[in-house]
Amino acid sequence: MAKVLRCSELMPFCKAVIEGEDVEEVMAKAAEHVQQEHCLPTLPPEVAAKARAAIKDE
Repeated sequence: MAKVLRCSELMPFCKAVIEGEDVEEVMAKAAEHVQQEHCLPTLPPEVAAKARAAIKDE
């Protein structure tokens, strides 16, 4: 089952929806998204933990 992360659950006003086959793929895409769209060089550990918890089955 595919996994999905809605960035708005972590960063209000961001409408990005990140999808992947598993949690690891979603997290890798989330790290890339944070760098490109939110101007953060890396995904901070506390944000990563919240993101991982917010990933749902699609």
